[in-house]
Amino acid sequence: MRRPLRVITATFALLLVTACNSASSGGSTPSSVRGVTADTIKVGGIVSMTSASGYSKKDTDLGARARYDRANAEGGINGRKIEYLGAEDDGQDPARNLAAARKLVQQDKVFAVSPMSSVTFAGADFLEAQKVPTVGWGTLPSFCGPAHLYGFNGCLVPMPGGTLNQTWPEGLAAVLGGSRGKSVALIAGDNDAGKFGIRTFTQGFKAAGFQVAYAKAVVPATSMPSDWSAYTKEILRSGPGGGAPDAVVSVMQTPYNIGLFTALKRSGYKGVISDPTDYDPGLLAKDATKQALDGVHVLLQFQPFESDSPAMRQFKADIKKAAGGEDVPLNMHMMTGYMSADLFLSIARKAGKDLTVESFQQAAAGFSDTGTLVGDRAEPKGQKESFGCGALVRLKNGRYEVAVPFKCYPPIPFG
Repeated sequence: MRRPLRVITATFALLLVTACNSASSGGSTPSSVRGVTADTIKVGGIVSMTSASGYSKKDTDLGARARYDRANAEGGINGRKIEYLGAEDDGQDPARNLAAARKLVQQDKVFAVSPMSSVTFAGADFLEAQKVPTVGWGTLPSFCGPAHLYGFNGCLVPMPGGTLNQTWPEGLAAVLGGSRGKSVALIAGDNDAGKFGIRTFTQGFKAAGFQVAYAKAVVPATSMPSDWSAYTKEILRSGPGGGAPDAVVSVMQTPYNIGLFTALKRSGYKGVISDPTDYDPGLLAKDATKQALDGVHVLLQFQPFESDSPAMRQFKADIKKAAGGEDVPLNMHMMTGYMSADLFLSIARKAGKDLTVESFQQAAAGFSDTGTLVGDRAEPKGQKESFGCGALVRLKNGRYEVAVPFKCYPPIPFG
């Protein structure tokens, strides 16, 4: 019996659509979901693995890999394993940062970029326009506001109408026995990030009761000074009555800090020195570096490695496993990668089996959890302000010790 032509045509069309869907998506999710198949989620990273100054965030990649490895060992996210491609090196170069973002999306077809850790984020507008969920260290304005970009510990760059994290000034006030009558000098690199850092920390330290005696973004950002005397002389005369301030706060990277702190100590400075970057046991291998950083109070926005919480024990076990079973020295870059991956995984898990950019965004819009290595997390709060938690550690006799325990501080309005 011959079938009507319309039945044959409809059957052929159905088979053709089925075959196309199967070929384009592996028989799973629609091909429009970039980087997602029936059993995998493709993720990549962008990290400053190298830089002109020698500063490197390469261990960010190890931290991310450690967290993704554990997620996969536990069965993945709603049945899907994470296919982590590793991190692209942007060399702290804006052009390379944008090129890395384009490669990950257009060539590698990733669903998400996590981690993203650099002093430049030229690829931010591209990733936002392509609706790529991106998680990284929210030290840049790009992490504060765009719908698809998330800081693993929130937005650390205060925006108008937002709030200011007071961990650093409140922590140093505790170290100094209070802020009343105390003066602080703030110094940063001569670039946009440095200028903004000076502006925000000036407000924060004043709000905590400090006298801000010096606040300048004057250090060349592209070439490290060989002679720091011009900076140290000005700083050491900036305090009350032309004397030294009670604290010197550097908003710069390690190579710059080593030069500045060495010069300050040689000038006889006896006050408190602090920065937000030099929590890295690997820095202690060289005597000159160890001497430069001895006594320095370092700002952390996560639990110190010296703590013994269940979350910290898990972190250490994951890092050791990812490092091939070796006890590698821990550093803040590992934490940056680990917690960037952790936030992505936590939101993706909440998004459910039907993972799309839209479902990820919906899950993020109502996401919150507590007791993590960066404190209590919440979105979309984290796209406007930090999670407000931190600690201070001090390097003493070649070892880090907790100077001010991990704590969450009430933020202040930023303006």
